[in-house]
Amino acid sequence: MAEVAVTIVVEKLAELLVQQAAEAVSEVECPEGVREQVGKLKNELAWMQGFLKDADAKQSNERVRIWVSEIRDLAFEAEELIDTYMYKAAMHTRHLDKLLRPLHMYKLARRIDRIMSKIKDVSARREAYGVRGESREDINLTSIESLRHWRQPSPYSEEEYVIELEDDIELLLSQLLAVEPRNHVVSIVGMGGLGKTTLAKKLYNHRSVVNHFECKAWVYVSKEYRRRDVLQAILRDVDASSRDEADRLERLPEEELVNKLHSVLDEKRYMVVLDDIWGMEVWDGLKSAFPRRKMGSKILLTTRKWEVALHADATSSPHHLRTLTEDESYSLLCNKVFIPPELESLAREIVVKCEGLPLALVVIGGLLSRKHKSSVEWDQVLRNISWHLLQEQERIARILELSYNDLPSHLKSCFLYLGLFPEGLNIQTKKLLRLWVAEGFLPQEGQETPEGVAHRYLNELIGRCMIQVGAVSSLGRVKTIRIHDLLRDLSLSKGKEEYFLKIFHGNMAPSSTTSQSHSQQPTRSRRLSIHSCDDRYDFLKHGAHHSRSLLFFNREYNDIVGRIWFHWNFLQEQKLNFIYRKFKLLRVLELDGVRVVSLPSTIGDLVQLRYLGLRKTNLEGKLPPSLGNLKNLQTLDLRYCCFLKRIPNIIWKMVNLRHLLLYTPFDSPDSGHLRLDTLTNLQSLPYIDAGKWIEDGALAKMSNLRQLGIYELSGKMVNSVLSTVQGFRNLHSLTLSLQSEEDEFPMFRQLSQCIHLEKLSLIGKIRKLPDPHEFPPNLLKLTLHNSHLQKESIAKLERLPKLKMLILGKGAYNVQELSFNAEGFSQLNILRLIQLKELEEWTVEERALPRLEHMLIDGCEKLRTIPEGLKTLTSLKKIKIIGMSVEFEHRLRTNDVPEFKYVTPAIESSMDILAVGMLIRSPMLLFEV
Repeated sequence: MAEVAVTIVVEKLAELLVQQAAEAVSEVECPEGVREQVGKLKNELAWMQGFLKDADAKQSNERVRIWVSEIRDLAFEAEELIDTYMYKAAMHTRHLDKLLRPLHMYKLARRIDRIMSKIKDVSARREAYGVRGESREDINLTSIESLRHWRQPSPYSEEEYVIELEDDIELLLSQLLAVEPRNHVVSIVGMGGLGKTTLAKKLYNHRSVVNHFECKAWVYVSKEYRRRDVLQAILRDVDASSRDEADRLERLPEEELVNKLHSVLDEKRYMVVLDDIWGMEVWDGLKSAFPRRKMGSKILLTTRKWEVALHADATSSPHHLRTLTEDESYSLLCNKVFIPPELESLAREIVVKCEGLPLALVVIGGLLSRKHKSSVEWDQVLRNISWHLLQEQERIARILELSYNDLPSHLKSCFLYLGLFPEGLNIQTKKLLRLWVAEGFLPQEGQETPEGVAHRYLNELIGRCMIQVGAVSSLGRVKTIRIHDLLRDLSLSKGKEEYFLKIFHGNMAPSSTTSQSHSQQPTRSRRLSIHSCDDRYDFLKHGAHHSRSLLFFNREYNDIVGRIWFHWNFLQEQKLNFIYRKFKLLRVLELDGVRVVSLPSTIGDLVQLRYLGLRKTNLEGKLPPSLGNLKNLQTLDLRYCCFLKRIPNIIWKMVNLRHLLLYTPFDSPDSGHLRLDTLTNLQSLPYIDAGKWIEDGALAKMSNLRQLGIYELSGKMVNSVLSTVQGFRNLHSLTLSLQSEEDEFPMFRQLSQCIHLEKLSLIGKIRKLPDPHEFPPNLLKLTLHNSHLQKESIAKLERLPKLKMLILGKGAYNVQELSFNAEGFSQLNILRLIQLKELEEWTVEERALPRLEHMLIDGCEKLRTIPEGLKTLTSLKKIKIIGMSVEFEHRLRTNDVPEFKYVTPAIESSMDILAVGMLIRSPMLLFEV
């Protein structure tokens, strides 16, 4: 797996070349030929990537493994050289000691010469000892054949242990049996081991399918796809004469095979199953063989990639196969192994660990079937369900590893990175993408920003079913992702094997002989992740020289944040101070939730830092001025630093800053005094106080902003802000908050120029809303607070053509009556009415809100009932109420909900209506609780 290490170094060499080019422009002398040598090293390693892609995934003999290991070590040596040079160059720039720069560049050139010489030696040994990359035809034929056996490619083979997914079967049967010209392709998508092939077999052998189609064929495509083999396999299934003409079929050119298959199928209603398709080119090579003259003919394909399914038929709706429920998982385990009553609780714990993956349940069931029926042995299995256990089960390891081996090198790095996060954690996508960018995984691709590349890579991993979507925003964007435990174990296994990462759990302090010997072992891992909050961290010193990333995950923060232990904080801070002295080459330092009171001045020596996460730390007072030395910093996260009162005026020195995150509820640190005019790369500034920086023209220089939130704006200053941001072509989200109730927002017609603005939040009085065509043209979400809107304003809002979410917050509308007119809010999915204290009567005319799905009514104390017009909606799924009277909720549940004509929305409440009802009937219960 040296491919990942080499890829990272190639990107760093590209970064170094850019830096040297910039130095040449700024007339910093460097020895002749140094840039050329750096370029040669980059090209040499990039050339090796082609061989390594196969050699890494298909290491079939010891010589290949040794050669790959040598290349990986050379990549690490090159990385060490680059990082050390860039660190020293930055430090000398700081100390105005540029006279030493030529000397360091001379040393750089000498060391590059030595590395190039080693590369030539390694390449020579590869030739001398016959180490070669195998051709696609003869790579791992044995393992591929074993995979074919495991996959049971015969559609008629009965699988002994299956769970009937009735809902899935019913839905897919309706698509397969539909007699219509469209929906020619039906797809089943899911991660490896989820049961796609098993479900396809159930459909293939279903009585309705057998009776419906005149002929059927099943072919296992696999990653090692050969077009000729697939065409011949289909012909043998659908044409009896072809079974007796195997020799003749072998001699036919591929295009004649296509024509023959097309001719055989032309007048038949057929069904062909293409099991396990990996690439879009597979479909492109086969689709011309499938005629569509006979109504109702179908292609059923299974794939791990969403994009493959959509490529085969863009009009279809691929079926994403779900994991099993806990009860379904338990039933499957019971089919595989007898579970005595006394072991049922242990068995259910084992089921939870398998996370609904059928293949894992079958493998673990097989393991349990060979164990004694004792709680000791089954508990041991439970405690050791990890990749180290499962990799002994070759079947599951090989099937999941196929997906990994298929990833491009940059995606492999992104996937391995997920192993750094604690098991079961919902990973914030914004944070993850910023970390990927900071690590330098992502190649520059045209004019696309690194964040854009990262987002595309995230979607590709989702499309390949390597990660799962967690929470989704109100506008349909992925907010969190998670990774199945088995795939996380795969990332850990591969990552540790390649020194990509190492995880430290609790109790790593040298309190015992065993832990001491373990903690003293040096590590070559590039990324260290600490999943604990109260350790002694001395053991980390042994990996300082090799480490490029250090991430702390303090998951106990929310449990003890209310207990401020100042003495403990001081000790914690002292235990961490060595990081700033020892880890000189860090690119990422994530201290989220680690309780430190202050940062030492030595933080400024970490000049290679790209990401500094200080969220939810106990930082007090001020940050050290030396923080301004971090000129390479891309992300500075100071959110929820509740005791931090002021930020020193050093942010302007961080000229590469892309994301400045400052928000803390109720008492954010003072930020209006900051100088910001140098931050031309800034993309995210979601919270900052208004100040002189706006008048000085700093905002005008932030033309790359995608997210902006300015608070404490004066009425005079808001005009300047609106005039400036109208030229921001990349702005997606804007929040503006006025300083006092006397200030007013002017007509904000300027925002109509912000063609990419999707989210707008205005906090303060609005004199008059602009006409609908003067709003941002692609506005999806609008949030208003303290706006004091009048009736006529609602008529303008309901004509916004793309608005999907409207939040009328406290003071946004201070009128007793609220009316939504016919055909108003034609695209609105989500409506929230929050603390509209004067609202008494709300009416919704027929054909208004035709797409409304979710509604929140919060603290509208005078509102007596919901509008009658809501009861005719066909799309409403849920009504949530908070802080409403008991009478309102009782009327909603007992009178209003039964009167809905087409749908019955779910009702969610902040109070338990039944308990309240009991208290009303029997107040004495209050004293019995």
